[in-house]
Amino acid sequence: MNFDVLIIGGGAAGMSSALLFGSAQTLPFTKDKKIGVIFHQRSSALQNALFNNVLGLAPNTLGSDIMEQGKQQLEDLYPSVALIEKEKVIEIIQEKDVITITTNKNSYTANKIILAVGPKNFSIKGLEKYAETHAKLPTDIERTQLKNINYVVDTNIYVAGVLAGLRSQFAIASGSGTAVAADILSEWNNGNPVKVHDVV
Repeated sequence: MNFDVLIIGGGAAGMSSALLFGSAQTLPFTKDKKIGVIFHQRSSALQNALFNNVLGLAPNTLGSDIMEQGKQQLEDLYPSVALIEKEKVIEIIQEKDVITITTNKNSYTANKIILAVGPKNFSIKGLEKYAETHAKLPTDIERTQLKNINYVVDTNIYVAGVLAGLRSQFAIASGSGTAVAADILSEWNNGNPVKVHDVV
């Protein structure tokens, strides 16, 4: 199966990115684009989170609830976004304009990928040369970030969330996922800036 964009990771950054792509699929330059999300086998850090300090979230919101509600939101509002669950990405190979993504169960190709998995025990084969010690997390916990400039790791390879070298905060991770999606949408729009908002 080939995707225009395949998002790897279904936490705050990955789902935020997918939601923006989904909401943009009525635009002329995106209506034929195929978007997918691999939720990755490892649980997101959201699973154990409790939120009292995030604008727009009610106090005592559980990260585990956000995970389930986010998936449901994608399924209900944007069924064109393919949700791939219970697969773990093992290897990524980039050849010219095609990226091959191999999981423990399947193989996919994509024109672009967004890496939005957690920084703990990062071990996707083929990306070793981009990995470095995370600069904004305590060094004693040994977390990884991918070298990037404005979320771009390499041609057609993007990173979002904590793996992009950002702090481990829900709002920051969500915003980075949205930012990457908006950058790609703008590229598809002949370089013209894109913003996607629903209105009352």
